Amino acid sequence: MVSRLTRIARGIDDVTRAIWDDSGTVVKVLILIGLVVTALAVPVIPIAVVARYLAKR
Repeated sequence: MVSRLTRIARGIDDVTRAIWDDSGTVVKVLILIGLVVTALAVPVIPIAVVARYLAKR
């Protein structure tokens, strides 16, 4: 169960790194605006933060 959770966390972390870390400032602002407008920021941001934490463990 722990290995599955770790794999999922690494997958989410890889996606967030590909989208977020490799993007410029304008793209990051557009992503944040899109998340806030669609109300997806509430579940997506905490999930990404927790996944990044678990992937680094």
